[in-house]
Amino acid sequence: MFDRPDRGESVVLVSLDFGLPDYAEGLNELNLLAGSAGLQVVGLVEGKRSKPDARLYAGSGKAEEIGQVVRDAGATLVIFNHELSPVQERNLERLLQCRVLDRTALILEIFSLRARSNEGKLQVELAQLRHYSTRLVRGWTHLERQKGGIGMRGGPGESQLELDRRMLLNKIKTIEGKLDKLARSRAVQRRGRQRGGVLSVSLVGYTNAGKSTLFNTLTHAGAYAADQLFATLDTTSRKLWLPEAGQQVVISDTVGFITRLPHTLVAAFEATLEETAHADLLLHVVDAASPNRERQIEEVDKVLIEIGAEQVPQFRVMNKVDLTDAAPQVARDEYGKIAAVWLSAKTGAGVELLRDALAEIARDQRHETQILATQHAELSQSYVETYQNGLE
Repeated sequence: MFDRPDRGESVVLVSLDFGLPDYAEGLNELNLLAGSAGLQVVGLVEGKRSKPDARLYAGSGKAEEIGQVVRDAGATLVIFNHELSPVQERNLERLLQCRVLDRTALILEIFSLRARSNEGKLQVELAQLRHYSTRLVRGWTHLERQKGGIGMRGGPGESQLELDRRMLLNKIKTIEGKLDKLARSRAVQRRGRQRGGVLSVSLVGYTNAGKSTLFNTLTHAGAYAADQLFATLDTTSRKLWLPEAGQQVVISDTVGFITRLPHTLVAAFEATLEETAHADLLLHVVDAASPNRERQIEEVDKVLIEIGAEQVPQFRVMNKVDLTDAAPQVARDEYGKIAAVWLSAKTGAGVELLRDALAEIARDQRHETQILATQHAELSQSYVETYQNGLE
């Protein structure tokens, strides 16, 4: 689509400090993201600015410095730890003579590598199309050449840019239609579980907090888990039998969240993330050993609000206690409700405490369901008796 420089595997990272408190954490995540994408980091350029430069984002002087590092290291790719506009991306590529990606594009690259299911691949493709459709705006001069005449694609005087945009929009509509069908199918399954009174539990949390490891420990599912960002992309659900409660629950492992998770990804994964919004219970998995855990908790809560899941009951699972001085335990709030379970999904310490917590909640839900059913039956009987008395 674009006459752009080829991208390789050797990359120079660029991170600018605008005075935000999470700068160091963001830079560390950028390195982890590059590693998750299989890239070789050969250089790093940092700098401080009060605001982005409109033309080159980093400013002309810093851009020249980036170019020198690229040439010295023989890099074929530059990744900015920021959101670049289409014009900034184009200007930087012309100046640096190599491919330039921003943070969103890098995350999209990782998602395309991680997607395994048909739905996951469709969601990634949708997010990519939505992102790159904005890069069509006056991207390169060949996109402005006019097309037209008898037998030519498009109407008279239609530019290549307009053709590409129309093709993208048609492709986006097609994928949205396929995802809508999958969402309807999943809704039918969800209603079936609700009628059966099955407790639906979703694991949510910051990426690399250990959700998939915990999921495997609980369900023996064998889902892919690794010490990298976005190791798991596709939502996986398994049944878990809780003998303490005498019933099953359905547990779902979902994609992890991250600081400044691109809105295009949240929108594209709406069909999958709606499972979280419709769950009966959220287990918010937290890396208890992370020095930035409070910031990570905030970021997860932000996304939960964005997808409409902030009202779903939840408690925290403080994972990786084997890397801390904390002991496995259950913490309760002032009303006696479970607030947090401290455990290690890797060693298994404290996992039984989590199973007991789930069993307690499942019993409470079943008890509430029975009360509601009894009240409904009594109300229905009252209506019948009132109707019969009226006939008499």
